[in-house]
Order: sequence, then structure tokens, then C-alpha cells
Amino acid sequence: MTHNPIRPWRDIERRRSRKIMVGNVPVGGDAPISVQTMTNTDGHDVRATLDQVIRAADAGADIVRISAPDQETTTALKEICRESPVPIVADIHFHYKRAIEAAEAGAACLRINPGNIGSADRVAEVVRAAKDHGCSIRIGVNAGSLEKHLLEKYGEPCPDAMVESGMDHIKILQDHDFHEFKISVKASDVFLSAAAYQQLAEVTDAPIHLGITEAGGLRGGTVKSAIGLGNLLWAGIGDTIRVSLSADPVEEVKVGFEILKSLGLRTRGVQIISCPSCARQGFDVIKTVEKLEERLEHIKTPISLSIIGCVVNGPGEALMTDIGFTGGGAGSGMVYMAGKQDHKMSNEQMIDHIVELVEERADKIEAAKAAQAAE
Repeated sequence: MTHNPIRPWRDIERRRSRKIMVGNVPVGGDAPISVQTMTNTDGHDVRATLDQVIRAADAGADIVRISAPDQETTTALKEICRESPVPIVADIHFHYKRAIEAAEAGAACLRINPGNIGSADRVAEVVRAAKDHGCSIRIGVNAGSLEKHLLEKYGEPCPDAMVESGMDHIKILQDHDFHEFKISVKASDVFLSAAAYQQLAEVTDAPIHLGITEAGGLRGGTVKSAIGLGNLLWAGIGDTIRVSLSADPVEEVKVGFEILKSLGLRTRGVQIISCPSCARQGFDVIKTVEKLEERLEHIKTPISLSIIGCVVNGPGEALMTDIGFTGGGAGSGMVYMAGKQDHKMSNEQMIDHIVELVEERADKIEAAKAAQAAE
């Protein structure tokens, strides 16, 4: 759980789940909540797919998924998995041989529904391949592709149907003495997803993969995901997340991290606290924040930065951040360091100056970490 003895209203008590490994990334238990995305390149194109994986990893992705619908893709997976900086999940539907080939190619995890892989013998072959090659498995239940008998039983996709599907799939794996699995119950409807995940969390200790599937474009999908995933994470549910957007996979990673950062569940990079701007602003807040976000993207060290247009809220926000700048009129503002007034800076030089201050602080923090690790 997150624990803040000074501000207990910030505490989040995470659901207790089993820990599994996706390659070298722990999922569940006391492991940090990992962030995933999925490539949208042609899986046959090794270079393009690897480039996208690397960009996603640089943005903070812990795990990347690749769809593997044919043998050409599973063949390409061998080189992709070998060169990828993060574990690769192979997304498999229907073709059990693709799952076996992906395991042999070095995939760290197979995303399957055991129920649509085929006969019991075929499921046994997939499980055997996963065991032989150290793969975990994600059971991926989706409201849009529920089994026919469940739709007939319940009349429509609903939490009960989704959880029953998931538990049926869990039983298939457990019957084959396989326990290195996680599970998701996704829907594009926020209410349905949240209710299904809440119900699922009560009936299994398996690690839970959170997502609002087919959430939409960058803006709409971000809002839906923030509401759905934020609600569940705040309740302590979720061990790994994927934000599904009709956008660049890197954007999915950024949004995922922002959701986790807003809840204090992960810290990475610069967290900017900024005002919406108004007639009191002493400088152009919106353009300044846009430029700072772009120029500070390379910082991975957790640092908080407040950019406030005037002195109404600026000093108070600066008290809570590592570095702050508050507009003061007459073409300059006040720079705060660790919550205290430090020096004035002109608006014209402010962006370059803040970037330098952030980089210097990041270097000091990383140097201190390295020295502590060397002791």
C-alpha cells in the first residue's frame, strides 16, 4: 500500500495478489504497477516494430505487446524479442500454433483466451510451451467477444458474464497445473469495466491487468481511461495497466504514467503543477508549460515543478514542489527552490533557466542514488 502518516487521506491499500514474472518485470504482489502499450506496426517489419518498442520503452513502458496473427510475425518475433529493451507479450487469438511459436521465439507472455485456442489437447500444448520457455499467460476477457453460451445465459455482456468467462479460463490453466497467469476483463463502457474488475478482484488472487478497451482517441480515450482506471487504482485494484488509445503507443504510455503519478502509485519524470492562466498572469503560462513539457521529456528522475502565473496561489503551490516559478509582473518572477524563495528571473530567460535547474537537480539525485548503491 502507499502510506503517508502525515496525510493518511492519501493512502491507497492495494489488493493482495500473487506475484508473477513477465520476463524480468514482476507483476502483482508488492511490485510497482507496470505500464504497458501495444505496437501498431506491421509485425513482419522487424525494424519498424523494434523502433516503436524502443520509443515506448524510452517513454516509460515496462512491457510491450505485439499482435501475432501469422507465422511471419512469430518468425519476426525472435529478433524483436532478442533486441527489445523490455519484455514482449505476444497477442494470440484462435491459432494455438502461433502461441507455441511465440513462446519459442522468446515472448515473455502470451495473451490468449484458453477457451478459443481449441481442444483440451491444444491448450495442453500451449501450456507446455509456456512452461518450457518461461512464459507467463494473460487471460484476456473482452465484453465484445464473450462466448456465445454466456451471452445466451445473461442476455448481454455484463459483469457476471465477464467474470464467469475469466474464471472458466482460469480453471483451464489451473487444471494443467499452470499458475503464472494474470487476467483482464475489459470493456469500452467505463461502468461495465469497473463493475467487472471489482467483482473479479473478489474471487481471484491472480494479478489483474487493467484497461478500458477501445477507449477512443487521445482526448476522449484519456478521459475515459483516467475515470475508469483511476477509480479502480484508487480502490487498490490493478497490478499492470494499458491505456488503449487511437493514438501513438507512446501517448498511451504517457497517459498511463500520468494516471499513476496523480495517485502517487508511480513516480517518473517531471510532474508539472500549473495554473490554467487568467488576466492576473505575469507571463504566458500556457505557452510556457507547453515548451517546458517538450524540453523536459528526457528527464526520468521524479521531480515536481510548479508554474503559476501570479502570486495568489504561486507561493503556496511552490511550498509543495521541488522547483517553482511564480509570475510577479514587471517582466520577471520568483524562483522557488524546495518551497522557499530563492531568486528572481526574467520571463524571457525563465524557460532556459528552469530547464537548467531541473537538469541539475536530476543529476544530483541520480548521483546520490549511484553513491548509495556503491556503498
